[in-house]
Amino acid sequence: MVSDYIPVLLQIVLASGFAGATLVASALLGKRALRNPTKDSAYECGMTPIGGAQARFSVKFYLVAMLFVLFDIEVVFLFPWATVYREQIGEGAMVFLWAMLGFVGILFVAYLYALKKGALEWRN
Repeated sequence: MVSDYIPVLLQIVLASGFAGATLVASALLGKRALRNPTKDSAYECGMTPIGGAQARFSVKFYLVAMLFVLFDIEVVFLFPWATVYREQIGEGAMVFLWAMLGFVGILFVAYLYALKKGALEWRN
């Protein structure tokens, strides 16, 4: 049983070794340039950077992002169900179907709640 994991362990060791060797080679062979404030400053499109590095996002952006992730996870649960459903048709498929319809129904109610609260409206 342990021999089944040897290829995975070998790939992890090779990937870690390659990453380490690349970093060491970059440090040893890379150019050593003189540092100055102009070269160390952020460069973006040839313009002098003005303002802070972190732009402020509205809370609405994060709310929509969290809702997207939440409803996207639904698909992760639907794919395995859909692949097994064909095998379950002969043996009590209605219980299997109603369980998934209950799951989708709860998510649909959550979606309607988010719509009613205006969580998905992009403009204020």
